[in-house]
Amino acid sequence: MSSVFTKIINGELPGRFVWQDGQAVAFLTIEPVTPGHLLVVPRKEVDHWEQMDTASFTHLTDVAQKVGRAVKEAFDAPRMGLLIAGLEVPHVHIHVFPALSMETFDLTNARKDITPAELDADAEKIRDALRATGYSEYVND
Repeated sequence: MSSVFTKIINGELPGRFVWQDGQAVAFLTIEPVTPGHLLVVPRKEVDHWEQMDTASFTHLTDVAQKVGRAVKEAFDAPRMGLLIAGLEVPHVHIHVFPALSMETFDLTNARKDITPAELDADAEKIRDALRATGYSEYVND
């Protein structure tokens, strides 16, 4: 059975994508710990990050770094957080988010009441920052 992330990647469920390439995607989570919180996900389903081949994991972290720079710029974040939890969905994903404090790393503090309009605005800010840094080819309008 396909993971929820595969369903988002395949367009079976909605997603606010900010990055798409042949191996990975990045989209906003619907339960962010801070505005701009997104997930970097490989297109290929792998349950555990340590089971990924090195080249694929390297690509995933490269994308996380690139979108992380854009999020930092878009939200004027003092620092960026990166977290691999792997407990919620059996499909590798890297959380990338503005890190405002150590509490930001606690995913139980995620907002459950964010509106679609807020998510749309956050996604557009990140897309604009990615375009401004030369990554337009990975940003779909």
